[in-house]
Amino acid sequence: MSATPCRVCGQPLHLSLVDLGLSPMANSIVLPDRSDRPEPFYPLHPKVCEACFLVQLPQFESPSDIFSDYSYFSSYSDSWLAHCRGYADRMVEDLGLGSAHRVVEIASNDGYLLQYFAARGVPVLGIEPAQNVAAVAQARGIPTVSDFFGTVTATRLAAAGGRADLLIANNVLAHVPDLNDFVAGLKILLRPGGTLTLEFPHVLRLLERCQFDTIYHEHFSYFWLHTVRQCFAAHGLAVIDSEELPTHGGSLRVFAAHAGERLMPSARVAELLAQEELAGMRHTAAYRRFAESVKEIKRGLLEFLIAARRQGKSVVGYGAAAKGNTLLNYAGIRTDFLDYVADRSPHKQGRLLPGSRIPIVAPERIAETRPDYVLVLPWNLRDEISEQLRCVREWNGRLVVPIPRFEVLP
Repeated sequence: MSATPCRVCGQPLHLSLVDLGLSPMANSIVLPDRSDRPEPFYPLHPKVCEACFLVQLPQFESPSDIFSDYSYFSSYSDSWLAHCRGYADRMVEDLGLGSAHRVVEIASNDGYLLQYFAARGVPVLGIEPAQNVAAVAQARGIPTVSDFFGTVTATRLAAAGGRADLLIANNVLAHVPDLNDFVAGLKILLRPGGTLTLEFPHVLRLLERCQFDTIYHEHFSYFWLHTVRQCFAAHGLAVIDSEELPTHGGSLRVFAAHAGERLMPSARVAELLAQEELAGMRHTAAYRRFAESVKEIKRGLLEFLIAARRQGKSVVGYGAAAKGNTLLNYAGIRTDFLDYVADRSPHKQGRLLPGSRIPIVAPERIAETRPDYVLVLPWNLRDEISEQLRCVREWNGRLVVPIPRFEVLP
């Protein structure tokens, strides 16, 4: 059987990062009336290109199958909205954006970010492939095109006068199977003199902090600054600045422009590239030691759950997030360990988690059932969730965080 080629440079992929077994699509929430039907499971086994060092998964489903009807809505995290509001305010001030400019966001979801630009009088356009999610954005007054982004869409929008002064692509680069077509589209849609910004989880932090649950089939690729810089340069875009963010357990925000338009990149670009080099990101040893750390997290979580259940303790989950589904399916956790998972999104409540088939309920159920432990699946939001679940302390319940290290919070 021939090795899968790298989606950027075409080299065959041999180096395994970690084998997480078989898993369903992480956001394929199951409707109750389909609970007795089978669902497809696919290998969840990312590999590393030993030529360009892009971490990647093979494509099993087309983007249209995954994203045309999507269960993830961005507006149900207060800390994420605060992050987006701060970014919008900063960009308006730094770039002097006003009514004569245009902000375009790719994978704009339910308008969670563009609403803050629109509120300041800046014309906006969202591009969102999930029609059900795009409809929510349009209902809240955010003009949104429901389409997949690439050179075809970019050319059509540019021809209609829709080139962007600020082009945003947050947490979407990982979801793109054809990276070259996507980045070429960014080049087309960005106005001369315009600014492109992207945010994505930093694979360096994923490795350091054993954030293996960030890996799921909807994430085709896992980036560090070096790989993004290489890919952009091949399409006439230049990275001009970068900064580290705490979001999603450690992300990068990258600023880019048309090649040749700006002066030398900021000192932060060189500093971050040096940091990645020092961490050994261009050497296979940095990737080979990851798998054993992942196995140890699985063992620790299962030991805790087995002991808690044998002691007659009740355990539930919080947050029907994609990362949680990776963890639950890798560890084989079903309703024998978790009674239910609570989530704030009404779009998920009343349904079942993929694979594990654990029921999703409203957060109010936690106060009704008073569990001994609540397993926090979106651990990257632990502070926000701890505040939301203050009531758990009333009956001496405890929050449990599985990653980056197993903790039972006081």
